[in-house]
Amino acid sequence: MSAPVGIDELLERVRAGYTRVDAREAYDASRAGALLVDIRYQALRERDGLIPGALVVERNELEWRLDPLGSHRAAEATGHDLQVVVICNEGYASSLAAASLQALGLRRATDLAGGFQAWRAAGLPVSLP
Repeated sequence: MSAPVGIDELLERVRAGYTRVDAREAYDASRAGALLVDIRYQALRERDGLIPGALVVERNELEWRLDPLGSHRAAEATGHDLQVVVICNEGYASSLAAASLQALGLRRATDLAGGFQAWRAAGLPVSLP
């Protein structure tokens, strides 16, 4: 049995498995067809707003909604080659979520470094609910 790891080490390990994107790269990727997936909980979306065009999926439903082979998949989950950028509030939970999507075979899954807060700080589009 391997030794337990802390969350910081776990984040470092999962992030080493893919390339994260910054806010501008996420915006450009979405314009080129990538799927932005907002996993923030409702209170944060209501407080801070939404990214226009992003698919909102609560974190606890993410794998079921994005698995292209799943019976509960979202219409946007078109295949394993889909580029997915997962967005949480500050870029921590999204890293674990992106790793989980990669484990499902979504090899182009990544996350937004700094999360929604980085998106907003970069002056990218936000709509209020």
